[in-house]
Amino acid sequence: MILFPNAKINLGLNILRRRHDGYHDIESVMVPVGWCDILEIVPATQGRDTTLTTSGRPVACPPEKNLVMKAWRALAAECDGMPAASIFLRKIIPDGAGLGGGSADAAFTLMGLNELFGLGLSTVRLAEIAAGIGADCPFFIHNRPMLATGTGTTLTPVEPPLEGLCIAIAKPEGKSVSTAEAYAGVRPAGVAVRVAEAAVMAPDSWHETLHNDFEPSVGAHIPEIYALKQHMFDAGAFYSAMSGSGSAVFGLFRSDKMAENAIAALKDCACWSGRLMPQAQ
Repeated sequence: MILFPNAKINLGLNILRRRHDGYHDIESVMVPVGWCDILEIVPATQGRDTTLTTSGRPVACPPEKNLVMKAWRALAAECDGMPAASIFLRKIIPDGAGLGGGSADAAFTLMGLNELFGLGLSTVRLAEIAAGIGADCPFFIHNRPMLATGTGTTLTPVEPPLEGLCIAIAKPEGKSVSTAEAYAGVRPAGVAVRVAEAAVMAPDSWHETLHNDFEPSVGAHIPEIYALKQHMFDAGAFYSAMSGSGSAVFGLFRSDKMAENAIAALKDCACWSGRLMPQAQ
């Protein structure tokens, strides 16, 4: 079985408050995009344990700590006697980018194992299991535009006007941000317009109404973020923002050619352009 775990972007990201448990309540609209890893899952040879083999972009953790293996262990705990698997992951989506690549890999592993071995778990149950792996993981089980609230795992379908929009994404090489680092520098601020309201307005208004509360603190340490945003606007983007906790920056355009030209001029960046994914693929 071969699967293509895709990235996501955030249309607005408000940090609402710090919770008593140390986490933060947020609100953001997450949208899937077509920048994909490649995941292959096959039954393991009889008598073999489950293994993960990675290739492509470097992965900063050993296989046993990869979210893919965490997903396998979570599903094995849920389903007694689940067969072992040989899993092969080719990393294309950059890590530390705010694009959810690792979370997507984990979520697609859950869905792939469920289908491959006929486990019969519902989408609702898979999303519940995914929530125990990482905050972004449940989103990729649904893989359609969602309003994420609470710690990011409370998901509500939303329909921003994405038809015909094109995207360019760039992540400066060697500039990664961990979620813990991003939250350490952020302070909850007042919200002028709620994300759920702003994201369904006309896209031309997003520049004024949708903001990422991580940008000021992360951008202070990684000035390339603001340089990339300005590059996207100079290339004709009507909206540009850092995705998630960074450090990837995306620009939204009215044509494929404009998006392609935006990344063609960039150096020292991992880049991708294409159409937004208004519905699960």
